[in-house]
Amino acid sequence: MTTEKTMERTFINLYERSFAENFEFDAISDFGTDRVFTYGDVARQIARFHILFEECRINRGDKISIVGKNSSRWAMAYLATITYGAIVVPILHDFNSNDIVHIVNHSDSMLLFASDSIWDTLNEDSMSELKGAISLTDYHLFFQREGENLSEILQTLDDRFNRKYPNGFGSTNIIYSNQPDSDTVVLNYTSGTTGFSKGVMISGSNLSGNMTHAHNEIGLCKGNRMLSFLPLSHTYGAAFDFLYALTEGVHTTFLGKTPAPKILLQAFAEVRPEVVVSVPLIFEKIYKKTILPMLGKRAISLALNVPMLDAQIYAQFRRKLISALGGRCRLVIIGGAPFNQEVEDFLLKIKFPVCVGYGMTECAPLISFDADHTAFVPHSCGKILPCMEVRIDSDDPYNIAGEIQTRGQNVMSGYYKNKAATDAIFTDDGWLRTGDLGTMDRNGNLFIRGRLKSMILSSSGQNIYPEEIEAKLNNLPFVMESLVMEKNNRLVALVYPDYESLAQTGISSENLPLIMEKNKADLNNIVAAYEKIAEIQLYPNEFEKTPKKSIKRYLYNNI
Repeated sequence: MTTEKTMERTFINLYERSFAENFEFDAISDFGTDRVFTYGDVARQIARFHILFEECRINRGDKISIVGKNSSRWAMAYLATITYGAIVVPILHDFNSNDIVHIVNHSDSMLLFASDSIWDTLNEDSMSELKGAISLTDYHLFFQREGENLSEILQTLDDRFNRKYPNGFGSTNIIYSNQPDSDTVVLNYTSGTTGFSKGVMISGSNLSGNMTHAHNEIGLCKGNRMLSFLPLSHTYGAAFDFLYALTEGVHTTFLGKTPAPKILLQAFAEVRPEVVVSVPLIFEKIYKKTILPMLGKRAISLALNVPMLDAQIYAQFRRKLISALGGRCRLVIIGGAPFNQEVEDFLLKIKFPVCVGYGMTECAPLISFDADHTAFVPHSCGKILPCMEVRIDSDDPYNIAGEIQTRGQNVMSGYYKNKAATDAIFTDDGWLRTGDLGTMDRNGNLFIRGRLKSMILSSSGQNIYPEEIEAKLNNLPFVMESLVMEKNNRLVALVYPDYESLAQTGISSENLPLIMEKNKADLNNIVAAYEKIAEIQLYPNEFEKTPKKSIKRYLYNNI
């Protein structure tokens, strides 16, 4: 196992150093706008917020919530909070208003930064502990609690700033909290497949473990570009597009919009990132919409059977994909949900620079990851991190799947104000239960089979992993996504059809039942006898998903 070079600073000190060293370099920007914030600009705004926090009596360890789409102002509010010594509570902007209010209250947040559209849906009277709320649009004040003076502080913030820094604000003025890495830095509320939102207490040490591994493995450099399109309120997108990037002098552009393929391609062309951090769904859509139709063409199909010619065609596919990502991409990191094996196999066959990682919010987020795509083991999730340990709860962890359990630097301290959930997720000897089933090889590569709670035990005693069946079904014609479940001792698949492809080919939706019968027959020819589907039922809408784009299976158990 490789040895990591530890970054010799506390987590907060990483930003103190980076903002000073990269003071004049571009740090963050928003796609579709001309405004670019340098590291110096970010540091100045952080200093202004620190004055605000101090004047309105925010103390170290107090909570500050942020809810809104990815943006530069979202990022600066987050950085100001953690560098002050307070705890940031990032809330997914897709949560409904009741969930947002619950998280603000449960976390004991004293300030709230929110987008204007989200604030319009909230009732300040239902968040009684808040001192006030501030807009993420331009940092104007939404409201202040009676007896607070946020309005007066914000109106005079320029004067207060100038008094504190009479000679101007420069890199030598950047001095942040000296809190130990053992302190909680982020309180991240999960939105998982089981339907229960819990506040994960993430420390500076947890984040440092991820930053160190990213520093050693990904190797971003000063002046590199990143495009952030995963939600920053989730640990996966926040850790690498945002937190890690800003420790290396990288310029991150926030998409701030739903990552539809058309918008993403425009953003990739403009930003031209060196590294792309993505969930599987995006590349699966590219494969299904762009690559599969080309592979189906007779000329291409015949050419791929000709020695040496196939390598040239694969090279063309590789160049086209890299060009679609802006032309400079040297690594694509896939994580957050299971990767379709057919898509993965194709990308590896054309020598596309892709690797797959595995983790969870409770590990901030990494458990396994290997950025060396040339040595990546197909269908694995990379190697277990040097700062982490993994065991498989199985009599034969190399061949028989069992629950993946882990411990190490990245593991959270527990769930906020929820001792019962904390006790339940840890074993008696201190290992974190991931809830995922997997195996590992003798070289430390991890292989995921499915979720423990979604595993189906057949009448003959066979373990059935519905995610594996779904991956095969999703590659069949006119299937956008699917969900396999057990009903009355039979396996049934819910399918949301690909209506766009139907329209493009001129096929009427009335033919869907016949198409799905053919898909069922084709699927049952390639799965084990105990995995055969008895019925495919059409579902009218896309399945509801977590921020990681995993289907919330619990919502469909009674359909």
